[in-house]
Parts: sequence; structure tokens; C-alpha cells
Amino acid sequence: MANRIRIWDWPVRLTHWALALCIAGLYATGEYGWLTMEWHFRFGYAALALVVFRILWGFVGSEHARFVDFIRGPSAIAAYVKSLLAPRSAPSVGHSPLGGLAVIALLALTLFQAVTGLFSSDQIEAFGPLSERISASLSDDLTDWHELGQQVLLILIAIHVLAVLGYLFFKRENLIAPMFHGYKILDGKDARWGSSWLALVLFALCAGAVWAITIFGPP
Repeated sequence: MANRIRIWDWPVRLTHWALALCIAGLYATGEYGWLTMEWHFRFGYAALALVVFRILWGFVGSEHARFVDFIRGPSAIAAYVKSLLAPRSAPSVGHSPLGGLAVIALLALTLFQAVTGLFSSDQIEAFGPLSERISASLSDDLTDWHELGQQVLLILIAIHVLAVLGYLFFKRENLIAPMFHGYKILDGKDARWGSSWLALVLFALCAGAVWAITIFGPP
């Protein structure tokens, strides 16, 4: 019997939406001049802390937050894609095999963007906190990669949003609401929850590490 079961813990949900806000802020400040470039860096620092925390939580967090729960091999992914063509397919409890690929791709690219941003500069007035630790030539190269990564990230986000809307309108599976309240209506049982205290400590460590970079990074 289907019932309301707990799937997504609060660290996963808060990280998801906080990263979405940070990326929106990064794009608005970097591409359209909204606020100042100082805010672009602040959004970048926040995104870096969040994505590093989410990666760590993927190893020690709640059941469906862990990478081992949703990373699948090619055969499992192919079988899942084939099942999507069936008139009725059972919804995934946590991330589907395709959803797992999206999570990995988005986390990896966001991390790439945050790290390259630390070393990027326009050689005029916007300098990443670590840009002066490397040569101007290397900083220019990383700035180019940072700008290219932005375009790729936007494409991945667009695919992600279209996929979520496709599930909603064609498969009648709402993936948005559970990312707010954490529950799904499924045949199953509540997920094993991770420690809230551990999540808070891990995020504090991630935020502290990023803060240290911003304070001690410049020569």
C-alpha cells in the first residue's frame, strides 16, 4: 500500500534550494551587473561551501542522500530509460539512475565553476582571492574555462528543469514538492536519517574553510 514516507532530509533540501539561489545570483551579478562583483564573489563562496558540504553529505548523510544509493552502472541506466517508455513505470524512491547522473554532473560542474572562480580575474578590477597566487596567463586561461563552464552549467540546468517538468506533466510524478517537504507517496518505508548535528558540523567546517580562503588567500 502506498503511504507518505520520508525521503529527503533537510540538509539535502536546503542545499538544493540554496545552490539554486546562489547560481541565480551568480548569473545575475556576473552577466547582467546586478549588485556588484563583490556580491558575485560572495555568491561563489556560498556555492563552494554548499557543494563541498553536499559532496561530503553524499558519503555520510541520510540513506537517499548518499551517492551509493543512486549512482548506477550503464546497464541499470539503460534499463531505467527503457522503463520510461512503458505506459506505467514505478516511481523511484530516491534519485532515479538518470537523476543520479544529473546530480553528479551538476555538483561536479558547480564545484568546477567555484574553484576556477577563485583563480579568475579580468585583470582590471575583479580579482578572485587566489588569482594573484598564479601567473596572469594561467589566470586568464582559468577565466576562459570559468566562462565556458557557465554556459555548460546553464545548459545542464535547463535540461534538469525540462526533465522535472516532463515527469510532472507526462508521468504525473511531482519531483518538486518532495524537495520542499521531504516526503513522497510510495510503497515503502521511511529513509534512514543522518545526524542533524553532523550536518551542522560539516557545513560549519566547509564554510570555515571557504572563509579561510577568502581571508588568507591573497598574498
